[in-house]
Amino acid sequence: MDSDKFYIPYLIPAAILTLAFAIRLPVMMRFWRIDPNVRSVGGLLLLASAVFYCGRPTTLAAMNRGTGIANFAAPTLYTLLTLFCASCLVMIIHWRGGDPRRVRRAGWTIGIVYSAVVAGLWITFAFADVPVERLRDLDTYYANTPWMREHILLYLGAHTIACAITSVVTWSWLRQVSGWLRSGLVLLVIGFILNLCYDSVKLAAVIARWTGHDLDWLSTYVAPPIAAVCALFIAVGFILPHAGEALQRIWTDYYHFRCLAPFVKELAPLDTGSLRLPRRSPISRRLVQRRTRISDGLLRLQPYMDPAVRERALAEALARDEAPAQAAAGADAVAVVAALRRLREGAEPEGEDAAGPAQAPDLVAVSKALRRSPSVISFRARTGPADHPESVTS
Repeated sequence: MDSDKFYIPYLIPAAILTLAFAIRLPVMMRFWRIDPNVRSVGGLLLLASAVFYCGRPTTLAAMNRGTGIANFAAPTLYTLLTLFCASCLVMIIHWRGGDPRRVRRAGWTIGIVYSAVVAGLWITFAFADVPVERLRDLDTYYANTPWMREHILLYLGAHTIACAITSVVTWSWLRQVSGWLRSGLVLLVIGFILNLCYDSVKLAAVIARWTGHDLDWLSTYVAPPIAAVCALFIAVGFILPHAGEALQRIWTDYYHFRCLAPFVKELAPLDTGSLRLPRRSPISRRLVQRRTRISDGLLRLQPYMDPAVRERALAEALARDEAPAQAAAGADAVAVVAALRRLREGAEPEGEDAAGPAQAPDLVAVSKALRRSPSVISFRARTGPADHPESVTS
């Protein structure tokens, strides 16, 4: 029996589930004692990966050899699968929330029911006569064997019920959430629906045996790849909300950092030689420093700000039918350029309390306006060219 063909359906999903567990591990270690949601998700991922690690034919054979009992790995694997089912339901109970006492009662009920299923698995296996080791087709090979028949139905029934409840409840939450969390829930729904397809394929092969037909290939060759795809969807469903939000934050910080470059370049003459961070510093830290440098420069320019210049630029932009936000950003940019000219020309400051914009400007919008706003281009053209410092990076 060539188990090498089955490395992909087992090891890849097992590795991805382990990765999902590892990604969530810092959060689990921090909130394990106080957040039952963290415990339920951690247990689910750990059990799901254990199912695939133990489900490899080579692992099953090793367990059978180690115990000296033919097919001893079957109830072991099905116990892990049943515990995974219980963890799915417990996760749903905790996600739904509500009265803590009711949540605890529901959790205890699930634990008792699925503990009874696990006990049933070992009792039926103890009474069954299964002398021939079957690593890939045990379900169909022993489908008509007394007690083993009940053993198979027990684990398939527990798995089907848990996946059906989990997929229905998760589906009902899709309208209540958005963004990365909704994307993750969609993948979880797909994963648990595919789990139902796995159960259907397995049951079809077993029932075919009961009726004297042979659909063993469904259980042997179709079900394992379906299970592997299920695991991929479930693992990515748990990873995506956290990884997606983190990547989005990094991209947003990087985008804002790059967008603020024209503002830093414009204010370069005011740079007092502040400490520059290494390029390997986190982009969030570099963004904070860049915003701080711009804010410090604006504070120094405040006495040179001429409210009349900003008002004229704003009126001209609105007359060109620019959007109010775009017009305001362009007017703020013109005010900055004008203040810098006054400072370079040695003009007297308007005073420490010189009026600025009514609200704090959007630094990113003003930075974009410094580079391409018609208001800024028109102001520079009217007032003549000015020397521009080299680009500033940090």
